[in-house]
Amino acid sequence: MPPAVGVAQWLLRLGTQATFCRGATQSLKIEIKRVFDDEKGRPGAPRVARRLKAEGILASRHRVARIMRINGLRAKAAKKYKATTNSKHSLPVAPNLLGQDFSAAKPDQKWVSDITYIWTDEGWLYLAVVLELYSRRVIGWAIAERMTATLGVRCPYHGVMESEDAEGCDSSF
Repeated sequence: MPPAVGVAQWLLRLGTQATFCRGATQSLKIEIKRVFDDEKGRPGAPRVARRLKAEGILASRHRVARIMRINGLRAKAAKKYKATTNSKHSLPVAPNLLGQDFSAAKPDQKWVSDITYIWTDEGWLYLAVVLELYSRRVIGWAIAERMTATLGVRCPYHGVMESEDAEGCDSSF
């Protein structure tokens, strides 16, 4: 009879341990998800395990990997930086006449422009806009499939040619 009592106690202890392990795994899953979300879904199991260790939470890389796999947490590769400006050229650079002062005391005193790109179903489109700083009114804009020098040059004419102030403007663009 004593062996049966020992087995019963062993089974009872095993059930307690299994419940403890499930609770520990659940709390570890929450911590892994927190670390994963903090780093915007970028880290894999090795980095998550290192960060948890630094925070005093012990878990092996393999256990972290298994929990991440079961819960569908997959690391995303970081997007590579792509430079959009070519600064290595011998072309003249216009001086910064505004010096970051974007206030204007009267109309048509200061115009500013910028170029941005917009993703569409058909690919990238480039948008150039000219603003008048006093009224914050769009003076002109142009859109193209390629960012060329003429995109910025055509920009003011698109809006000016449609307004009453178009007298004297060259419309050959």
